[in-house]
Amino acid sequence: MSESLSFGRTRIAPTPSGYLHLGNVLSFVITVAWARRTGAKVLLRIDDLDRERYQPAYVQDIFDTLNFLELPWDEGPRNVAEFGQQYSQVHRMPLYKEALQALVQDGKVFSCTCSRSALQHTVAYPGTCRNKHYPLDMNQVNWRLYIDPTAPIHIKGVPSGTITTTLPDPMQDFVVRKKDGFPAYQLSSIIDDLHFEVDLIVRGSDLWPSTLAQLYLAAQLPSNNFSAVSFFHHALLTGANGSKLSKSAGDTSIQFLRKEGYSRTAVYGLLGGQLGVAEPVSDWVSLAEQLPGLLAT
Repeated sequence: MSESLSFGRTRIAPTPSGYLHLGNVLSFVITVAWARRTGAKVLLRIDDLDRERYQPAYVQDIFDTLNFLELPWDEGPRNVAEFGQQYSQVHRMPLYKEALQALVQDGKVFSCTCSRSALQHTVAYPGTCRNKHYPLDMNQVNWRLYIDPTAPIHIKGVPSGTITTTLPDPMQDFVVRKKDGFPAYQLSSIIDDLHFEVDLIVRGSDLWPSTLAQLYLAAQLPSNNFSAVSFFHHALLTGANGSKLSKSAGDTSIQFLRKEGYSRTAVYGLLGGQLGVAEPVSDWVSLAEQLPGLLAT
């Protein structure tokens, strides 16, 4: 990564929907490394609006994992109590509602009654409810964003520079408010990053479609500077079968490894081994030193 780049703030943004695993740790290490080399502060932002999967134990696991692995962050909560009292996304609900209302006023959203099961075999949303004009105040409806599939999207990539593309098929008319009334991830993530003045976002390559969706959505919202945010997408740590690690894969969770007696050094060593790094690693610094060139996508 370039030493000449300079940023103000980046973030670690785990979701308390399962126990953190080695793939999460890899993303955290890359984020902290980018921050330390570009002068950015690291914000811990816990995304807890997925209330169906949220569990307090998963919030505690975030702090346990970061502290156990001695991964530093500069801003944000230091424990579960502080998170709940000051930093939970529920405290920013007025900001999300304000953004949603702006979309409503500009006629940029529509109600959709389709269930997940009805759409599970489709790659792109087929536009089932696009022109049905269901009232937005109906119960149990998603709000979807009207998408222009030809609209150009400009992404400031680091260190690659600006890329121009369009939304992929799975992001056509994507959801901005869920049936439970909570904002969808794409909207809440934008509002949070604007609220905390994040100007560097480090995330896995699997979230490339989300990056495009968020840049598109931000352009539909009242005046903001989200288009100036820089993005770095890193390769993913995969399982033995080549699939992406998930929080349901218990044997890669840090909690499981700790129960098995792994020390902090051993966990980093295991992660380094899975990445195929040449030299032994014992902490996030020694691991990060061997990541450039391996993980840029």
